[in-house]
Amino acid sequence: MSLETRINEDIKAAMLAKEKVRLTALRAVKAAILIAKTDGSSHEIGDDAILKIMQKLVKQRHESAGLYDAQQRPELAANEREEASYIESYLPKQMEAAELEEALKGIIAQVGAASPSDIGKVMGVATKQLSGRADGRAISEAVKRLLASM
Repeated sequence: MSLETRINEDIKAAMLAKEKVRLTALRAVKAAILIAKTDGSSHEIGDDAILKIMQKLVKQRHESAGLYDAQQRPELAANEREEASYIESYLPKQMEAAELEEALKGIIAQVGAASPSDIGKVMGVATKQLSGRADGRAISEAVKRLLASM
């Protein structure tokens, strides 16, 4: 079953169960998928593209929650975090810091990076290999740290 089909089925289930927050989160995902399909680049998008869309939505929810916390609106922040948790349940498990570092050390050795000036080579390979399993910012920070210590 494709990820899009699973989301559509879960929307129906959320409607029947009257789970408003879950339904809102899943409808946001479906809307983002429809926008991606109709943006002119292609009519069919794969699970990889859907995962990237969902990662973006989760990131937006966490940023919004942070803003709501800063404005002392805990009820809205809690709602954003709850929506993010529903969307995150569809994403693959994120790598731990130590696991990410080990994978990056292997990539650094693979591309033959020896100094901080080789960050572009490492990031190109790392973002492709670790797509969906690690945040781009976490990858970037770890690569910079590892290359600076060389």
